[in-house]
Amino acid sequence: MTDARIQKVLAEAGVASRRAVEKLIAEGRVKVNGEVATPGQKVRLEDRVQVDGRGVRLAKVAEVTRVLLYKKRVGELVTRDDPEGRKTVFRKLPELENGRWIAVGRLDLNTSGLLLLTNDGELARRLTHPSFELEREYAVRVLGDMNDDVLERLRKGVRLDDGMAHFDSIERGDNEDGEGANQWWRVTLKEGRNREVRRLFESQRLQVSRLIRVRYGPVTLGHGVKSSGYRELTADEMRALRAAVKLETAADLKKAAPRRRPRDAAVRNADVEVSAAPTAKPARSAGKVRPPKVERNLKPAGWKGYRARKPS
Repeated sequence: MTDARIQKVLAEAGVASRRAVEKLIAEGRVKVNGEVATPGQKVRLEDRVQVDGRGVRLAKVAEVTRVLLYKKRVGELVTRDDPEGRKTVFRKLPELENGRWIAVGRLDLNTSGLLLLTNDGELARRLTHPSFELEREYAVRVLGDMNDDVLERLRKGVRLDDGMAHFDSIERGDNEDGEGANQWWRVTLKEGRNREVRRLFESQRLQVSRLIRVRYGPVTLGHGVKSSGYRELTADEMRALRAAVKLETAADLKKAAPRRRPRDAAVRNADVEVSAAPTAKPARSAGKVRPPKVERNLKPAGWKGYRARKPS
């Protein structure tokens, strides 16, 4: 590994998202070779990096990206440690050989439903970054009068303490009790500010009695997962999730690589015919002169054979 920024290295090691790592560094909780790290500091493979006094393996074996769909119940905290000893969503998660689970966004104490957790810091960063505009969908039970004027204001936008906010969509949900005081609604929005759904309704003097997140981007809560339980995302869900934040896998890159264009069939057939034909002898060069043929044992004209020798 060449020199790399410490935020990137720790995020890829599964410590936390880059934004969360920056906060850890600012709080002085990250050390490199025994000294407090600084934002943007470059680290190498041989450096000793610690977070909260615990060593981080930089030369870890590349792990397969995993994402859990966790069904949070009311009363659970999305935090690793609680001074009051309350239950957290991390207490039942499977152990990782390297890195740790990172929560994708947060749900407050009184909100239940879908919570994604991953061991990939870069994926977690993209899933929560506003630029990707991942849609979150909630089922909300509201107490109060939801008239047309209120609906229009919630769609167009109202001013909260931290700026303007609005629902991208708000539709009536399934209400078994007809026109009772408590009514279910389905709302969507593309940002995750603190308690934003509750504050939007409270701005119209409405009270949220139940709040359940049922979808995050392309991943839906569905059925089959018990409260405080989890499951791994399927291969199709993983592909959809990565595509939503423009992350390509090695398999995606392989599929996208240009393939060699097949040769025309006529050309291939011609090659076969040529290769199957008998090989002809090369023609003699027209400019080459052959030497004359020499006749052996030539006899002079009129020669009639050998005569017997007279005895001496």
